[in-house]
Amino acid sequence: MKAPRFAYARPASIAQALALLAEHKDEARVLAGGQSLVPMLNFRVAAPRVLVDINRIGALAGIKVTRDHIRIGALTRHVELERSEDIARHLPLIAFAMPHVAHPAIRNRGTFGGSCALADPAAELPACALALAATFVLAGKKGERRVAAKDFFKGLYATALKTGELLVAAEFPRAKPGYASVFGELARRHGDYAMVGVAIHGSTQKGEFSDMRVAFLGVGDRPVRAARLEQALEGEPATAKTLEVALAQLDADLDPRADLHSSAETKRHLAKVLAGRVLKQMEGVVS
Repeated sequence: MKAPRFAYARPASIAQALALLAEHKDEARVLAGGQSLVPMLNFRVAAPRVLVDINRIGALAGIKVTRDHIRIGALTRHVELERSEDIARHLPLIAFAMPHVAHPAIRNRGTFGGSCALADPAAELPACALALAATFVLAGKKGERRVAAKDFFKGLYATALKTGELLVAAEFPRAKPGYASVFGELARRHGDYAMVGVAIHGSTQKGEFSDMRVAFLGVGDRPVRAARLEQALEGEPATAKTLEVALAQLDADLDPRADLHSSAETKRHLAKVLAGRVLKQMEGVVS
């Protein structure tokens, strides 16, 4: 199929983009990498009257390291995240996740902001943002506002973005010394949407778990924090025995829904197996 008819605008600044979004309101959609939106247009799942192409807005791209945080621009390509030395050094969780994002051709065009704004529950970057306590920077006609990742993802393809707003960037706090990250996912084939995935960030200093943040993807209508699992790990020895006891809490943390590939019970089982496997990869965890 072909996309329905639409008008096309290519602003050169954030201000111009916001003016277009304010003018056309719900009839406009933002085009960044287009790896999800273009297929949606072709299948007529989406039919906006106006496409606002933000690819000329250089201020939306790039990775910046400051004393307090790492800022990722919304237009930063997946491949830039994958190859960035700054990301590997300061946000290794994202570096670990990037090879799982679709295929190289998709990563060459897909953008960080596009993935987060779409809020696909099986996407890797929203779960990483949740595990790393990111803050999203949103711009609107009244100025910028910041929304914590825990409040940004509202449900299936739903976020805190309001009509007329543009996702500008995300800011990730710099990791404290001794913290580590691990990531894993299970898919039918590499590059397919994950049946289940997990992004984990925390500390195993002094041989015990501390400040663990465990975020799952593919098991709900948004990325899901495993709060009871995190509580069960807090202050406990970083051992396989601790993991065995703590992982029992996942039954209460997760309420997955069946999909085309697996039942809810299968997803819950895979989540437990995957979380145990990935947690054992954290430095300092002993058997």
